[in-house]
Amino acid sequence: MQERYYLLSLGCPKNEVDAEVMTTRLEESTFQFTPHPSQADFLIVNTCAFIDAAKKEAIEAILDLAAIKEEQKARGREVYLLVTGCLAQRYAEEIYHEFPEVDSVLGTREYGKIVERCKALKQRAERICTLPAKGDSLAHLKKPHKASPDRPYAYLKIAEGCSNACAFCAIPSIRGGMKSRPIEELVEEARSFAEAGFKEQILIAQDSSRYGQDLYGEPSLPKLLRELVKVPGIERLRLMYVYGDSFSDELIELMQQEPKILRYIDLPVQHASDRILTAMRRRETRSSLEALITKLRSALPGLILRTTVMVGFPGETDEDFQELLEFTKKMAFDRLGCFTFCPEEGTLAAGMKDQVDPAVAQARYEAIMSQQQGISRKANEARIGQICDILLEGISEDGIFFTGRSYGEAPDIDPVIRIAAQAPGHETGDLLRCRIVTAGDYELTAVSLEGAYELSE
Repeated sequence: MQERYYLLSLGCPKNEVDAEVMTTRLEESTFQFTPHPSQADFLIVNTCAFIDAAKKEAIEAILDLAAIKEEQKARGREVYLLVTGCLAQRYAEEIYHEFPEVDSVLGTREYGKIVERCKALKQRAERICTLPAKGDSLAHLKKPHKASPDRPYAYLKIAEGCSNACAFCAIPSIRGGMKSRPIEELVEEARSFAEAGFKEQILIAQDSSRYGQDLYGEPSLPKLLRELVKVPGIERLRLMYVYGDSFSDELIELMQQEPKILRYIDLPVQHASDRILTAMRRRETRSSLEALITKLRSALPGLILRTTVMVGFPGETDEDFQELLEFTKKMAFDRLGCFTFCPEEGTLAAGMKDQVDPAVAQARYEAIMSQQQGISRKANEARIGQICDILLEGISEDGIFFTGRSYGEAPDIDPVIRIAAQAPGHETGDLLRCRIVTAGDYELTAVSLEGAYELSE
């Protein structure tokens, strides 16, 4: 009889790739996935620990699965609970102490050991309280894995870890310094995803713009992209997490020339006050960011630009915040996400003086998001009449529309587009030629051009 497992993955797309690796290894062995945790022999939660909210979500998930484990134990079933990922890497001892229901943890360099650990737990029938091992952070990615069949796009993790050492970020201490994967390995993985039917592949890393710096002695994202566009079956390549200080002219020129590279850029700026940027240990300045954004929009007509900012960083004054507010209004980002500063253990910023009152930080968050609502609406309305290809992802809750994403929407963080389509035979994963017909603050509606369907205003 096959052992059944349930795997819940939390956090960012980079975590999702690690979960895909574990899923592939388990199913290559003797394990079968079940979507019902109460039916599983092994309960696995892949955790995030980037910010406070992520840690709380992970702890709640552990408690929920621990309760299911105890319910099954009361019914005479032996069930094992494993915690993997960033929280396990960072707080393994605390997890063992605070959650006696947890049978074992695996750190961020141990995803490839998931089958071995599950089998060992079953054989011993007792906790295995090891601490996360040191080792190669890319080891689990060196064997082929399958992308999740639950979505029509695949994540291509091009590097692990980060060497930027921003003052507020714990990722380097959790995941280690940046380690890039070889171009040949990535091309082969992309080819396998394309052969499996994934038309869109999304390049992810903590800092994609510095891809290859450690491996080839210089940032090599354009070199990688030139090889990926040659892969048959790939129709869209999306870039995520590209930093402003290393966004090269070579990359801009390649995006101009190659239609497969989507004119969508996730450019995390964090702030606009030079004083705060310096304190954050960022390499950009307000003037350098403004110059880059102006250049990008001039070189890449139709570009959709997304950013992330942080409010409430230690020492942030009302004047600093006003500068950020003015900058984001002037730059008019199509999409913007905002975080309030959270002092992360072990980071430089956690020990800084002049911590901002959380209530003040929250008010600043609300002000910037209120401003962005109008900016996003204006950007969306400017797209009315635009003709674009939309990747179908599913059906809306009311059952009337397809849902999907054009070049201008990244999964999970951007809104989906509702599509009215009359022509038969469409299914998830299809690229459908559409015209955008209505827009709101955070939503768009389109009609298919494949057929005579018209949406009444």
